Amino acid sequence: MAKQVGIVYHEDFLLHTSNHPEYKGRLTSIMDLLNKDKMFAQIAKIEPTPATVEEVALVHKKEYIVSLEEKINEGFNNLDLDTYLTPHSFRVALLSVGGTLTALREVMSGRKKVCFSLGRPPGHHAEPERGMGFCLFNNIAIAALVAQKEFDLKRILIIDFDVHHGNGTEKVFYDSSNVLFVSVHQSAAYPGTGGIADLGVGNGYGYNINIPLPPGCSDVEYDKVFRHIIIPLADRYEPELIMISAGYDGYRDDPLANMGLTVNGYANITQHIKKIADKHCEGKMVFSLEGGYHLDGLAKSFLATMKVVIGSDKRMEITNQKSSDKNIMEIIKKVEKNIKKVDRKV
Repeated sequence: MAKQVGIVYHEDFLLHTSNHPEYKGRLTSIMDLLNKDKMFAQIAKIEPTPATVEEVALVHKKEYIVSLEEKINEGFNNLDLDTYLTPHSFRVALLSVGGTLTALREVMSGRKKVCFSLGRPPGHHAEPERGMGFCLFNNIAIAALVAQKEFDLKRILIIDFDVHHGNGTEKVFYDSSNVLFVSVHQSAAYPGTGGIADLGVGNGYGYNINIPLPPGCSDVEYDKVFRHIIIPLADRYEPELIMISAGYDGYRDDPLANMGLTVNGYANITQHIKKIADKHCEGKMVFSLEGGYHLDGLAKSFLATMKVVIGSDKRMEITNQKSSDKNIMEIIKKVEKNIKKVDRKV
C-alpha cells in the first residue's frame, strides 16, 4: 500500500543560514531525530519543486520580489533587524515556497493524505509588500491561493499555532471568505498584532479569528481553545482542506517565547486538527513549518505531530493534566462573543 503521509525536504533548505535563532540547525535536529525513529520508514520522502516568481506574485507585490532579489545580489546581509539575507536566500526562499506547494499538490492529487513541508525560511510574517520576522515569502498564503486557483477550493481552513501571530497570512486573507484564518498566539509577543477584535473586513468579516493567550499557557489551555473555539468554527465552516502553519516555539523551553506547551501538547493539538480533517475533508492536511527555536523541543514536537498523523501516537490524556491559572475561559468567552457579532454563518 502506498505511503499516505509525506514530508517535503531538500538539503538546499540548509543553505539559508547564519548565526541566528532561525538557522539550519533547526532542520538538522529534526532530520537527525527522524532518521533514528522506526516511524520514518512509514513516511514518504519528497523533493520539492521551486516555486516560480509568478506563483510568489500571487501574494507578494512584484516591486518587493524584485527589490529582494536585488538586495541579495548586491550583498545585503539583512532585510531588517530580525531578518537576515545570504547569497543563497532568494533561491532557497523560492524552494521553501515550492515545498509547501509540493505538499499541497501531493495532497490534492490524492497521492498523499497528509504532507508536511520542512521548508525554511518560514513564511507567516511575510506581508504582500515586505518580508519580516525571519520570513521572506509567505509559504502558506501562496499555497492557499494556488489551491484556490488550481483546485477550485472555496473553503480553506488555515490554523496557525505558532506562538507568534501570523500577521502576513492575516493580511493576505483579511477580506476573503474563501479562507478561514485562525491564529492561536502569545498575546503582545512579536509582531504585536492579532487582537481578538480583528475579525476581517468586507466579505472576510468573521473569517479572521485571533486567539491571543497570556504567557505561560500550557497544554490544558490550548486543549480548551481547540475544544471551545476551533472545532466548533470548523464544524460551521466545513473546510475542503486544512492547512497548518506549524510553529513549535510555544514549547515550554523555547528561548523566543514564554509559553508552556510540551511535546504531548503538540500531539494533542495535532489530534484535534486530524479529527477536524477526518470529519470534513477526508483527512487532507498540508503542514508548513514556521517557528521553533529550542532544537530538542522542536524535533521531538515535530516527531509527535508525525506520529499522530500516521496513527501511532501514545500520548497522555490532556484533560488529566493540571491547568495553569490563566483565566482561559474568560478569553474564550471574549472570542466567542466577537464571533457571535458576525451576521452570517461562518
